[in-house]
Amino acid sequence: MATHTTNYLSTFIEVAEDCPVDHAEEPPTGEKPTIAALHYRLIVQEPYTRTSDDVIFATHALRAGIDPDDAAAREAFFSKGQPCLRSSPLGKRYGWGIAHDDAGRVALVPRDSEDYALLAADPAITHTRAMRSRRA
Repeated sequence: MATHTTNYLSTFIEVAEDCPVDHAEEPPTGEKPTIAALHYRLIVQEPYTRTSDDVIFATHALRAGIDPDDAAAREAFFSKGQPCLRSSPLGKRYGWGIAHDDAGRVALVPRDSEDYALLAADPAITHTRAMRSRRA
């Protein structure tokens, strides 16, 4: 069975061009956590320990009531292509850049921080943007 991946290596996902905030905001947490709240929690708890695949599958598992450590469920989930973190509300709506290290592990970088400016200007890494919320 072919498996797909959402992982990037040595890449910085900058906030979307149409992101409505000029500084990073923590997504609201409600009774049923949103995808944004789950992505935020999973990445902020342990920066540079999870890959994009880890975050996306854990989010799916938590929302679907599946054990996040279920290898068979993970393999089935990634047997089809899945949206990568470029589609995460964190970069589209809440003002977070997403840094991927050379092993694909992710961390959040607030758009209003010095770290964000340094990563955005770093020619040694690949740059992409979070997906726009609306068409241009």
